[in-house]
Amino acid sequence: MASTLADNFNLLSPQQQDVAKMLLENGQSHLFKDWPAPGVDDDQKKSFFDQIIRLDSSYPGGLEAYVKNAKRLLADSKAGVNPFDGFTPSVPTGETLTVGEENFIKFEERGVQEAHKAAFVLVAGGLGERLGYSGIKVALPAETTTGTCFLQNYIESILALQEASSQGESQTRIPLAIMTSDDTHGRTLELLELNSYFGMEPTQVTLLKQEKVACLDDNDARLALDPQNKYKIQTKPHGHGDVHALLYSSGLLKAWYDAGLKWVLFFQDTNGLLFKAIPASLGVSATKQYHVNSLAVPRKAKEAIGGITRLTHSDGRSMVINVEYNQLDPLLRASGYPDGDVNSETGYSPFPGNINQLILELGPYIEELTKTGGAIQEFVNPKYKDATKTSFKSSTRLECMMQDYPKTLPPSARVGFTVMETWLAYAPVKNNAEDAAKVPKGNPYHSATSGEMAIYRANSIILKKAGVQIPDPELKVFNGQEVEVWPRITWKPKWGLTYSQIKSKVSGNSSISQNSTLAIKGQKVFIENLSLDGALIIDAVDDAEVNVSGSVKNNGWSIENVNYKDTSEPEVLRIRGFKFNKVEQQEAKYSEPGKFSFKP
Repeated sequence: MASTLADNFNLLSPQQQDVAKMLLENGQSHLFKDWPAPGVDDDQKKSFFDQIIRLDSSYPGGLEAYVKNAKRLLADSKAGVNPFDGFTPSVPTGETLTVGEENFIKFEERGVQEAHKAAFVLVAGGLGERLGYSGIKVALPAETTTGTCFLQNYIESILALQEASSQGESQTRIPLAIMTSDDTHGRTLELLELNSYFGMEPTQVTLLKQEKVACLDDNDARLALDPQNKYKIQTKPHGHGDVHALLYSSGLLKAWYDAGLKWVLFFQDTNGLLFKAIPASLGVSATKQYHVNSLAVPRKAKEAIGGITRLTHSDGRSMVINVEYNQLDPLLRASGYPDGDVNSETGYSPFPGNINQLILELGPYIEELTKTGGAIQEFVNPKYKDATKTSFKSSTRLECMMQDYPKTLPPSARVGFTVMETWLAYAPVKNNAEDAAKVPKGNPYHSATSGEMAIYRANSIILKKAGVQIPDPELKVFNGQEVEVWPRITWKPKWGLTYSQIKSKVSGNSSISQNSTLAIKGQKVFIENLSLDGALIIDAVDDAEVNVSGSVKNNGWSIENVNYKDTSEPEVLRIRGFKFNKVEQQEAKYSEPGKFSFKP
């Protein structure tokens, strides 16, 4: 036993002594080499072991398994092992849907029927720092016409599904689990409590906090000490793949299964369009009986988004997984596709773009996690000092991704995908203004600017398909990004959950001008022969049926540029590059049940 540890051994509890032996057996004696004799820093020594026990209990198989996995992955990384050796790529099977078409409508209806058997999981461990926003990402407004934040939008969408799926029966409450991190846990809870859980029952929501994992100093997987504190292991996030182990170890999955639920839907923290794609995708899962359904968008060849690919090994194994874009091209070239990743006759790659939203069937999911304990195949990405690959620039750690879950599935698993048009399904907010302005022209910005404008675009296109006259958008530049500006149209999820529902609420000959703003805050609001040129806000309680018609004309809300460096403006506006000047508007409020008609 390392002598400095031997001297201190009697300070430790029996559990701490067991963990100490495990560390020594796994090549970690360096952790104790500078420990002083008993009587010095004893409390810090004990807290060191408290941290070790936490790290040990939060990883499937404990720290021993972590070190073993790390040694194997670090050896592979040093040797330059290609994880795709022996695999041949091919295009998997899935559904490609177009809004408003017959099969889209059919799948949406089926999805709404299934929704009361679903649970939702939001992966929300991230802060908005990378965006230039100091809060948690889910607190960021998805759009600034109403100021609705992402978390409110998500919860109101789930509640709308809950109500539509129950159809007059007593409502089944659809559960929501949120994976948080040390950075976001307290603030997520505070956001929910300050807003009465945005209409959910507090018992519907479960927060699961993700722990970090130990950092590694070298190819021998020696655990890294904190440079500032020799009694503390340096830790970093393990990645959102932890969500599977957390759901499993928390007992939530079993509770959901016992309650008769059938589906688990995973989604990420800043995609304001996501729920427009959920009903139809869930309908695809139910109709096709997919164990795993990856939501996807059409991708251009070589676009910086992973492609969903079937990989078949020479030994007969096969899987359908996300292959990162920089790996897909060389993999195709090595497998008899001389041109690599190229567009097909459709103008898009035959490998659809992964957007990291998954729908899993609960029964097979539990069965699989019972075998793996929730462990997801990991990877390591050390930054080496030089070509010898013998030492690292800084400590590294193992990582795992939520979408790698299908890697361990048996060949009998039914794994498919659902492709939706990008304008409907995918507008994540992840780049700050400076980074977005450097994106090559024609590629998506994925910024707060493009994310908000994408919501107006999607709502405008949907209303256009439903028969409303809407002019083509104007191109404008905000924060160095050229975006399409459509009329600023927003509605509550309970007003327009599905395309059929929206179509049933719009009739006659209506038109909305390019510089208009329309906010529908109500459930039973019907638009018939409305001509809007300006700003109109309809705010109605659920049981107020409002028919909106006639001509509304006012000076409306103008859009003004905001410079992202202008500290006199709030962060939420600076990261967008624009704000609304509410010059003039017409607002109609209905706070009592009944039938009303709004005709100016």
